[in-house]
Amino acid sequence: MEIGREFNFDSAHKLEGYEGSCRNLHGHTYKLHVILKGDPASDGMVMDFSKLKETVEKKVISILDHNYLNDIIPVPTAENIAVFIWKKLEADLPLFEIKLWESPNNWVTVRAEDIR
Repeated sequence: MEIGREFNFDSAHKLEGYEGSCRNLHGHTYKLHVILKGDPASDGMVMDFSKLKETVEKKVISILDHNYLNDIIPVPTAENIAVFIWKKLEADLPLFEIKLWESPNNWVTVRAEDIR
């Protein structure tokens, strides 16, 4: 069974060495889906949604929201941000998928098999 929650955060970054406008400092309102997979426990839940919210806000949102991503992630592409999020959460949550939208039309999906 899969469960998930949506989060939003705002951050700025620039892509050093990129040939295009993203080489300049700019920001995004990111949309993040954290999807868990597991069997419901004796309480009938894979995980309490409030625990999921608390974990993601503590381990990810508090670090990335309203910050300059280049100070946190060496090359802050959407792909690298999603991997960073996965690694921050994997020890605490039964992750199935991280989906990160950099804009309404551009997104990246990360699953366990994508992590090297």
